[in-house]
This record gives sequence, C-alpha cells and structure tokens, in this order.
Amino acid sequence: MEVDFFQLKRVSEAQRIFLEACPQGPLGYESVALLDATGRVLAEPVRSQEDLPGFDRSTVDGYAVRAADTFGASAALPAYLRIADDIPMGQAANRPLGPGECARIATGGMLPPGADAVVMAEHTDLIAGDEVGIVRPAAPGTNVIRRGEDCPAGGVLVEAGTMLRPQEVALLAHAGVTRVKVARRPRVAILSTGDELVPPDTSPAPGQIRESNSFALCGLVTASGAEPVLLGHAPDEVAAIRAKLQAGLAADVVLISGGSSVGVRDMTAAVLDELGPPGVLVHGVALKPAKPTILAVAGTKPVVGLPGNPVSAHVSFLLFVQPTIRRLLGMAPFQPRWAAIRARLSKNYPSAAGRVDVLRVALVERDGELWAEPVQGKSGLISTLTSANGMVIIEETQEGLTAGQWVDVWPI
Repeated sequence: MEVDFFQLKRVSEAQRIFLEACPQGPLGYESVALLDATGRVLAEPVRSQEDLPGFDRSTVDGYAVRAADTFGASAALPAYLRIADDIPMGQAANRPLGPGECARIATGGMLPPGADAVVMAEHTDLIAGDEVGIVRPAAPGTNVIRRGEDCPAGGVLVEAGTMLRPQEVALLAHAGVTRVKVARRPRVAILSTGDELVPPDTSPAPGQIRESNSFALCGLVTASGAEPVLLGHAPDEVAAIRAKLQAGLAADVVLISGGSSVGVRDMTAAVLDELGPPGVLVHGVALKPAKPTILAVAGTKPVVGLPGNPVSAHVSFLLFVQPTIRRLLGMAPFQPRWAAIRARLSKNYPSAAGRVDVLRVALVERDGELWAEPVQGKSGLISTLTSANGMVIIEETQEGLTAGQWVDVWPI
C-alpha cells in the first residue's frame, strides 16, 4: 500500500476512518460469577424473574397507616389511631389494618394489607400504649416503595453493552442473579520503543530516561475494560520493532509508543504499514498534543502508534484507543455527553483554529461553583498529568476559551 505519510487529518475524520476499519465486538463471551463482574461488559440484557421488591416496603421508621385516616391531621388537631400490630423485620404482618388502625414498622419492613402509606415517627405523638396521634397527613404511597417499583417481573435490570459498576452488581444481586454473561476482554499488546529508554529499576546514564509509558498504558487499558499484554521494549531498530509487533498481533489490539513523529530514526509508520493490509490509515492528526499519532489496521487488528511523550500518549489513548476498546466490547465507542462535568474555566486559554486542543485541568470548588483550572506544561512533563483530573476538548472551530466560560470537563 502506497502511503503518503504524515498528512494531517481532522480528529473526527481520523476517528471515523479508524473505527470503520476496526471489527465490531463483542469478540466472544464468557460466564462469570457476579462477584467478579465489576468492570465487565454485559453481553446480553438481564431481566428480572420477579417483582423487585416483592412487597410494599417502608422507607422510614414509623407507623403504617391507611392514608385516608390521616387526612386533615395537624399538630393542633391530630388524627388518633389505634396501634393494632408491631411488624417484625423480615416477617409479614400478623393481620390487615382496619379503619382507624395503624402498625409500628421499621425501615424496610413489609406493609400490612390495607396500609398504603407510612407516617414518620417524628410526625407522631404516642398517647398511650396502644394509641398514637398523627400530626401530619400522609398521601397514598408516602414513605413507601411499591412492589415492583425497582423492576417489575420481566423488566430489564441492566441492558446489554453496559459496563457493570458496583451499583449494577448490587441490583443484580437484589434480583437473585449470581452469574452473568459478559463480553470477552480484548487483549491489548503494549510495546515501548526508543534507544534512550531504560527500565524503572535502572539508574539512567546521561541522555537516558526511565521508561514509563507502558505502565501508564497498562492502567489505561485495564480501566477501559481490556487486558494488557506487555511486549517489553524495543530499540530503534527496524528488525527488533517488526519482530515485537508481529508477536503482538496475537492480541486483539497493538499499541506502540515512540517513533511516530517525522525524523531520521522514526520508523514506526513504515513498519506498521508492512504488518498487513489495509496498513496505515492515518499518520498525523490536527491535534495538540498527540499530533504524530498513527492509526493502522493489520488484517482485523487495530494498531496504534502513540507519541513517545507521556502526555501525548495519554491524550491519543483517550481519543483513539479507548473508543476502539469500547467498540470491541460491544459498547458505543464514545462516552455520552452527560458523562462530562460542567465547570467554569478559571482563565483565558488561547487555541489555534483548525486543530483540536486538549487542555488538561484540575477541578476545584470556589464559592459554591466548580471551576476548571488549566494545568499547563510541555507534553514531556508527566507531573502535568498527575496534577490534572480532567480534560477540556477545544474544537477546531474555536479560537480559544475565555475566563468564566462554562466548559465540558471529561474526567481522567
């Protein structure tokens, strides 16, 4: 394939070209125990086999009542009811409520037949051992979770393509689900390149630096729901890089950091193009940082050349690799807009039209408002990543942002 290397493409165009060439997941399925399901992606919807909850429950400590018996009650003129039952936790009531009766009940207790509301204990006055004064009226359904309100029998508890969080796991356990069918985790091979790199446990000689990108990428891959596979390190030699990458094609996705820019020793694009058709699809994106990103596909395997600078590699991963992993898991490639956090930018930030700028920010609260403080620094400074907990994407049609402007902050 003849490739005109380093021809900048718009971010949206690069994403479209790359994702359209990548396979659509899920790549396979497996059954896992619910306790091991957090962070996994459901392969099929899970439906409830029963009403949840299976009975009307109280949400407060107080008295189960017939709401009509409390209408018009006030501190000046209470409604007096006879305490006909004391409902034990985990058990049904001993008898139904009749007119003018109530039953003591605890949070989570089962309402007796005839009751349709619960009055909080704070809104009552105990008159005698078996009589209580209601000082605030209750409408039907007050302080009550109705049978099937969480989910009716046959209803969908969690949709397919959902990455399970602790709250979805709790809902499934509530429904009696103990195993779930999930998408197989994509395996993502990670290779670092560069003659200047040495392992973290080595003291660098003059001109050398400790390799850190593979550690960051492992964490990003895991957090995205995939399984990292470390290929180690390769020097700036074509044969060594080619051999490592060919071994990496046993995985579902291959990442290589370093050697993606234009230079005498930057050979990654040529090697990626040799791995198999269609080869390199994009080399260079109108993006700051991460301009020299390479997007390729070898057969059906996505291969991404990430810049060597840690910040650039991080940005490139979030914009191109994470959507690919989500696609391979059977999820929508991009996070919905509501996943962003709205905040006000604390200072002016200039940006060049015609490219996407990714601004790292730290979210802080001031005077009851959430503000985004720009964290600026060169793309080789890892400390700018540790100081930031979000990013603001400045579209190519914008010429910077102004102080006080509301922006969408994507958590990182």
